[in-house]
Amino acid sequence: MSSKSPQSKAAVPKSLTTILTLSASVALMTTPVHAAVVNSIRVIGAERVGSTAITDNITISARKAFTDTDIDKSTKQLYATGYFSDVKISVSGQTLVISVKENLLINAIVFNGNKKIKDDKLSGIISSHVAGPYNEVQVQADIRSIKDAYVSIGRNDVEVTTKVFNVSKNRVNLAFVVNEGNRTKISKIEFSGNHAFSSGRLAAVISTKKSGLLSFLTRKDLYSDAKKAADEDALRKFYYDHGFVDFRIVSSDATFDSTSNSYAVNFIVDEGVKYKYGDVSLTSTVEGIKAGELEGLVLTRKGDTYNAQNIQKSLDAISKRVEEAGYPFVQVTPRGNRNPEDRSVAVEYLVDQGKRAYVERIDIRGNSRTRDYVIRREFDLNEGDAFNEATLTRAKRRLDALGYFSSVKIATSPGSAPDRVIVVVDVEDQPTGSFGIGGGYAVGNDGGLLLEASVEEKNFLGRGQYIKIAAGAGTSGSQTYNLSFTEPYFLGYRLAAGFDIFKSKNSSSSDYYDYGEEGISLRVTAPITESLATTFRYNLKQITYTGEDDWEDNLSAPYRNLINNGPWIQSTVSQTFTYNTLDDQNLPRDGVIAKLTNELAGLGGDSNFYKISGKARYYHTLSDAQDIIGSFTLGAGYMVSTTGQDLNIFDQFTLGGSEIRGFQNSGIGPRTSDGDALGGTKYFTASAEASMPTPGVPQDIGLRSSVFVDAGTLYGNSANLYGDVLKDGSALRASAGVGLTWASPFGVINVSYAVPFLKQDYDKVENFRFGIGTQF
Repeated sequence: MSSKSPQSKAAVPKSLTTILTLSASVALMTTPVHAAVVNSIRVIGAERVGSTAITDNITISARKAFTDTDIDKSTKQLYATGYFSDVKISVSGQTLVISVKENLLINAIVFNGNKKIKDDKLSGIISSHVAGPYNEVQVQADIRSIKDAYVSIGRNDVEVTTKVFNVSKNRVNLAFVVNEGNRTKISKIEFSGNHAFSSGRLAAVISTKKSGLLSFLTRKDLYSDAKKAADEDALRKFYYDHGFVDFRIVSSDATFDSTSNSYAVNFIVDEGVKYKYGDVSLTSTVEGIKAGELEGLVLTRKGDTYNAQNIQKSLDAISKRVEEAGYPFVQVTPRGNRNPEDRSVAVEYLVDQGKRAYVERIDIRGNSRTRDYVIRREFDLNEGDAFNEATLTRAKRRLDALGYFSSVKIATSPGSAPDRVIVVVDVEDQPTGSFGIGGGYAVGNDGGLLLEASVEEKNFLGRGQYIKIAAGAGTSGSQTYNLSFTEPYFLGYRLAAGFDIFKSKNSSSSDYYDYGEEGISLRVTAPITESLATTFRYNLKQITYTGEDDWEDNLSAPYRNLINNGPWIQSTVSQTFTYNTLDDQNLPRDGVIAKLTNELAGLGGDSNFYKISGKARYYHTLSDAQDIIGSFTLGAGYMVSTTGQDLNIFDQFTLGGSEIRGFQNSGIGPRTSDGDALGGTKYFTASAEASMPTPGVPQDIGLRSSVFVDAGTLYGNSANLYGDVLKDGSALRASAGVGLTWASPFGVINVSYAVPFLKQDYDKVENFRFGIGTQF
């Protein structure tokens, strides 16, 4: 064994000691403090907020171990209350000391400079509130919220600042000062890469519009990224429905020019080529469901232009039929096989027994006004029901059709188990009330200026109820009053029940009598299918004829009888079938709308008759590229007395300018020798019309021109003439003319000029007609 020198033995411990000392120092700097314990907690600086409220908001308790992590967490929690501008936590011996500096309290909040958004709405936007703490971080967040609200109404250059006024030691008044700036406009909307459709046609498809003279009313020139995304979807749908299966949006952008405070929006598209349907087939793997039983539900036909909407309608119809047959989990999938050589798409519908899944719950989000049950009732499924994708598609279509929401999105997410699905419904409420001013001008002896004001709400109190109050008057002495109410889900069923109360007074064309009616109508509408509905109605009406100066010497015997023996009571029940497949209720381009009504009078009152009448109108796009829409209308009616006695004049059909333009109201049909209209028991009408965008006018303005031909006749009077001479005959009347229709912010304005080329000498002509809708 060898020995070591003393120097060597001494050096080793000294070096080791140095290393251990350095290691301990580093350990003290990097290792968290060990748990500590205090016997008490002391709060300093709390005047309004009690000590208990502070100690309840920390994670540290007396006589329990805590670390620096607990101190950090407690500090953050106290800051998060918003009541403190400064928080310090330290340990002094066996005491935890919490030192706080309280924020000032808000005594009042005011808004200055705001005109476009009222105080009550801004108050609901911000989080700062009276009697709450003044917190600078929160105030800055409130400023951003106010700016976002102004951006949503098209004022991007809004400026918001704040002023704080001390009113006492711990209280301040907070003022938000708003400089609203000017409306942010859309200076231009451009499309590139489009060849099949003009830029004007595409501009009519999207919801964003270029700023114009009346944009402050329509509000369609407000830009947002969400709106641009919706426009992209609208363009895709438009092209897919017109055969362009390869369509894509290369890019879309909006460039903001701060000097003009306006956006320039540009869409670059790649249309691809137009496709037709190739072979169309249907295959079913569901036992008990034969493909042949479902083929009649398929709307796609070989050789027709490819249309994505018809594929979706086919899917819905097949899914619903199979569900009704007892297969709730059915899944219908379209499979397309594209052939670029002959530009066709073969479509195969696959009907499979889908995966068994059930709805765990339905989550509804974003509805700030519309109540949850109004949304839920549009679904054909509830929690616990079998899940089916086609059911969600139908629900979305119904929610879109309500008009309550600017956006409807339905998605799914996994539930608590593999066979559970959560349905998530995101909606965005939009205004549904309107104040309308409308009017018209009628030419003729009974014409003049007509004005009407109305208040309408489609979603009353967020319950989905409809209410409308209207009143009108004319220079000829006419007056109208109406009150309508509809509950769309009566007694919890899909029954639209409602009533109409009305009163009106009109002067005759001869100015020798006034005609008035007042009454009530009770109605209920039940859907039969998605496109077919039936309405039952009870009508009770009092009709009054009042003579004016010299009426006895200037009116025919039938009208003298109406004045002398009135008022008259008419009590009827009616049933109407309505069939509607229009692709758009405002500007239909394809589809059919038809009504057939049966009406019976005799449940008391002075009228006893049976009527049947109907009207059908078919729309079809004649040219996609030029947006030319054709329509053809047929109407007919027949009535008979149920007692074998004479009918009343007011019971019979009347015909005029509403059906055959170029004639006055009640201007066609049987008349007395003095020219008083009597009405008739039989009529038929026909009309052909073609409308197109007005040349030289931007298409998105909504001004359309039309040419038309109307024809029809009314005959077969069955009223007692009391010796007067009857002018009657079933001769055909016809007219041709031109018209303008403008979907204006004030409602739909119609102007027409028609010239009758087939008429009788006793008919009443009115070439020019003008009318304004009531909505804006």
